[in-house]
Amino acid sequence: MATSFVLLLLFVLHGADGSHIVGGRDSAPQSRPYMASLQSRGRHRCGGALVREDFVLTAAHCQIPVPYTVVLGVGSLTANEPTKQEFSAVRSFRHPNYDGHANDIMLLKLDRRAQLTEAVQLIPLKPETINAASQCIVAGWGSLRDNGPASIRLQEVNVTILPQPTCRRRWSGVRITSAMVCGVGARAFQGACTGDSGGPLVCDEAAAGVVSFGGRRCGDPRRPAVYTRISSFGQWIEDVLTNN
Repeated sequence: MATSFVLLLLFVLHGADGSHIVGGRDSAPQSRPYMASLQSRGRHRCGGALVREDFVLTAAHCQIPVPYTVVLGVGSLTANEPTKQEFSAVRSFRHPNYDGHANDIMLLKLDRRAQLTEAVQLIPLKPETINAASQCIVAGWGSLRDNGPASIRLQEVNVTILPQPTCRRRWSGVRITSAMVCGVGARAFQGACTGDSGGPLVCDEAAAGVVSFGGRRCGDPRRPAVYTRISSFGQWIEDVLTNN
C-alpha cells in the first residue's frame, strides 16, 4: 500500500506538465481577467490568479527552479494580444507546511504592479468554507484530452463541490485533509486535472480553491480533482500580502 501511495502521488503531483481541462469550453474573451499563465522558457507551466496588483496565487507544487514569466490579460497563449501584460516573478512564498501533498498553496510576487484594465482584474478570495453542492468554475490552458496537446485558448468548465466524506471515500488510500475539497463535472471525464495546477476554483465570483491534484484520467469522478481550500489559509495569505 505504501509503495502504490507514493507512486500515485508522484503521478498526480508531478507539477504542471500534465495540466489540462477536459470536456470544457472556450472562455469568452476577457471573462476571466484574473487568470495568470505561469511560464518558463516560453512554455505554459501552471495557472494562477491575480489577487493583488503585484501578487499571484497558485499551487506550491508549481514552484520550479527557473525564473517564472507571469502573463496576464490574454485568452490565447499564441496570439500577441494588445491586452497582454508580462512580468517576472521575483519572489515565491510557498506555504511553510507544504509537504509535497498537503498545504499546496503559494504566492508569487511580481516585479511590478499590474495595470488594471478590462482584461486584467483582481479576484477576491472567498473567506468562508465552500458548501457541498456549490456550483463553481475552473479554467486553464491545458490539454483538451488525456495525453493530448495543450489548448491554445483558455478553457473553462463547471464543477460541483462534493461532500467531504464522499471526497475522502473516492480517494481511499490518499490523505484528504480538511483544507482540501473535491469537485466534479456534470458528466464523467469533464473537469480539471494535474496541470491546470495552480489555477483558481471560482465560486460566487471569488477564488475558493487552488487546483492541486487529480487522478490518472482527467475528470474521472472516481478520483475527482482536488483543490486546496483557500479559506483554510486566509491568515497566512493576509500575512504575506501585508508584509511584502
